[in-house]
Amino acid sequence: MTTKKLGRQTVALAHPPSVAGHANVVGKKEGEGPLADSFDQINQDDSFGEKTWEKAETAMQKLALSSALDKAGLDTIKAFPPIRTFGTIGFICSMWLVDLLGFQSNYMQFFTCAAWGVVLAVYAQTLPECPVSRAQGGQKSLVEALGLRAFLLFKNRKMAVFFIFSMLLGVSLQITNGFANPFITSFSAIPEYANTFGVQHANLLISLSQISETCCILLIPFFLGRFGIKKVMLIAMVAWVLRFGLFGLGDPGSGVWMFVLSMIVYGVAFDFFNVSGSLFVDKETDLSIRSSAQGLFVIMTNGIGATVGTLSAQAVVNCFVDFNSQAPQVEGWSRAWFVFAAYALVVAVTFALVFKYKHKVDND
Repeated sequence: MTTKKLGRQTVALAHPPSVAGHANVVGKKEGEGPLADSFDQINQDDSFGEKTWEKAETAMQKLALSSALDKAGLDTIKAFPPIRTFGTIGFICSMWLVDLLGFQSNYMQFFTCAAWGVVLAVYAQTLPECPVSRAQGGQKSLVEALGLRAFLLFKNRKMAVFFIFSMLLGVSLQITNGFANPFITSFSAIPEYANTFGVQHANLLISLSQISETCCILLIPFFLGRFGIKKVMLIAMVAWVLRFGLFGLGDPGSGVWMFVLSMIVYGVAFDFFNVSGSLFVDKETDLSIRSSAQGLFVIMTNGIGATVGTLSAQAVVNCFVDFNSQAPQVEGWSRAWFVFAAYALVVAVTFALVFKYKHKVDND
């Protein structure tokens, strides 16, 4: 560091230091006080997972330092969404590739996926090394190594409600993932629609959903900072109602505009729940379990939610659609979509009543 000596004990720095980030970490008692909203992190364990007071204080200081460094770097809410768009762009490319190569309805799509997996595995070896966070004071326990500490978040009512509704929204996501394509292609049984673009290229039509998703991701920083996670997730839930309802009302002919509008709405339905939810978890959890908490969020949405969504949605569709019949099943499909729309509406209303969250408006 370049300095200029001004006196016997005084120097002037060529590049004076400045405060780039600050953070504070407190225990459970402070978090229950009137200044709770002013703290960056509130740890529910006053000992911070340590056995002695000295180690607990060290852990607390490390958390505060890590948080300050994190805040001095990138703003996750503003930085992550633009990066996330590249994943969606890849999704769109894969859908178009499978459709244009004629693999939409056969097993070749799986070989295509496998080939891309090998390419990505090779590419991953070229990525820069990322240091791994180690346990404070020694080796991680089996519970910590498996990320099971994240389940302690269910002791926090706000986080427990959030994770439960994340699972319920994961059901909605799996419904549209599993049945959008079969529904649209089922119109091929009706001569009037058999040769329409939507029926012949269902994947291309559905890819409008991902194009909308790419655009809506960029809206997240504004909406999340301005309205908070509760209103943003409510917007997503209402969007799911519209997504399913428009599917039930539309067709590939004169009603194709409803399909297109449903694809546009999907961007809001997915991003305002999935991406915003991930950012909410990042913001509300301690650094010590943040990665595990993100894993728990994925388990609730793409694990439990996806499994329940697949099984229950299939049961609903089977009640209204006869896959063994050669007759058009449009009416049955419409009823199934209306059932899904009603489900999404019930989830939205319940969430509005149950989830309590006070948002501080970000004016930056």
